Amino acid sequence: MTASLSVNLNKIALLRNSRGGTNPSPRIAGATCLDNGAYGLTLHWRADNRHTRIDDVRTLRALCEQRGAEFNLEGDDRAELIEIAEELRVTQFTLVPVKPGEITSDHGWDLPRQHDVIAPIIERLKRQRIRTAIFVDPVPEMMAAAAATGVDRVEIYTEPYAASWGKPVFKDELARLQATARAAVAAGMKVNAGHDLDLRNMPLVAREVPEIVEVSIGHALLADALYLGLAEAVQRYVRVCRGEAVGVPTTK
Repeated sequence: MTASLSVNLNKIALLRNSRGGTNPSPRIAGATCLDNGAYGLTLHWRADNRHTRIDDVRTLRALCEQRGAEFNLEGDDRAELIEIAEELRVTQFTLVPVKPGEITSDHGWDLPRQHDVIAPIIERLKRQRIRTAIFVDPVPEMMAAAAATGVDRVEIYTEPYAASWGKPVFKDELARLQATARAAVAAGMKVNAGHDLDLRNMPLVAREVPEIVEVSIGHALLADALYLGLAEAVQRYVRVCRGEAVGVPTTK
């Protein structure tokens, strides 16, 4: 099965914010991604506004609606984030745990311990016909507890798989990813994935974990765009989501 590509544009916003201006534009970058085969766009709006801001959420949601593309809003359980998801009727909301001081998301929800944090939010968003997902570690045994929250999908945290590339534990991490995806489907959920997926490691995921229907990729794609150009980078990532091997920038 081909995984749909949703491009996370946080790093475009981060670069813009570093100079306090309007360049580069997340909207222009988003349009370029959609023009070159991306299925949708993702933003993770953090409370500190260090990259995505509320106006980006509104602008990119409008762009996706105009283009008939999916818009995935990510973030924690804070009220303003849930409220904007409802107001804009985002296509998908991915609930991600956040810990103070983290550079990027580095862990999934602890289930069933955090069930009572997650379940009311999922129920609230589903009443608005917003597709829901939660960020989870690759732990097959946790998928029944994830399903018990009422969520539509899980997004499996793929950093352990990516970090194991070329190491003795690689086969074990791939097997854990496969088992988690199978367990999620068996529990009645669909499967998304994301974090540190790139041109090298994504083709194998697409071929060996066919349960994955959507991947969210940002940092690696935008880093490759520095060498390839954004349009070419998106085109290559669309291809690796189909399981194809493509050229990788030699600077890596």
